[in-house]
Amino acid sequence: MLVHIKEIVKKAEKGNYGVGAFNTANLEITLGIARAAKAKRAGVIIQVSEKTIEYAGLKDIVQIVKTVADSEAKGIPIALHLDHGHSLKTVKACVKAGFSSVHMDASSEPFEKNIALTKKAVEFAHRHGAWAQGELGSLIGQEGMTKIKLPKNPDEYMTNPDKAAEFVARTGVDTLAISVGAMHGLFKGKEKLDLKRLTEIHKNVKIPLVLHGASGVPNAQIKAAIKRGVRIINIDTTLRVAFTDALRATLKKASKTIHDPRKILSPSIGAVEKAVAEKIAVFKS
Repeated sequence: MLVHIKEIVKKAEKGNYGVGAFNTANLEITLGIARAAKAKRAGVIIQVSEKTIEYAGLKDIVQIVKTVADSEAKGIPIALHLDHGHSLKTVKACVKAGFSSVHMDASSEPFEKNIALTKKAVEFAHRHGAWAQGELGSLIGQEGMTKIKLPKNPDEYMTNPDKAAEFVARTGVDTLAISVGAMHGLFKGKEKLDLKRLTEIHKNVKIPLVLHGASGVPNAQIKAAIKRGVRIINIDTTLRVAFTDALRATLKKASKTIHDPRKILSPSIGAVEKAVAEKIAVFKS
């Protein structure tokens, strides 16, 4: 069932566990997420990006999430969130469409402009009863990249603990997305969280922290991050890989006479469900 994100996150705060924020792009991925949530009896966040809105349409993807949450996961709390909204226009459209949480990502902007844009998003979201997430620091990489070169100085892209406190105080955000070593995409061996930095951020910031780009972060590091105040863990690439790998395998095995998309896509739904269930177990939600 669709609920306000605060119901899920506040419970996680009390229980000191993490909540999975899983990206969807279509009906099949949404079904996989909701079925895993039901099987594990765990609250989850289903989030969509601006690219997904362009691909599926805002009204359509919202209706898919709402319908699946009610039909496939009755009694299980599911929240709808905008992931990486880069404009106030998108933020406002999603709030009006019924999102209980929106992410204003102005992290690529200078500090003062980031604050100004995020504050406007917060004010609009709060007027309509929604939560707002801000972001400070930069996440290196993107889905599809195979190689990555990290700056020698982590201060160039990771979240500054002192600036984080100022950012939260001046914007009034409900959750804060931070950069502490996770990356967008899968870069095994490269993704190592700066737990010392995370500990300092947690000391300075008294709101739930969000770990973006967590697909390639080792489970032990995820668990350590949860102990240090991370309450929301974003997972996207893991689901894309699970979905597409299953689809390729199915098409390879399928007879050329099979043209039923339901038979071809069903294994991908199952693969997403399995991947989500595994993450939920790690997060202890």
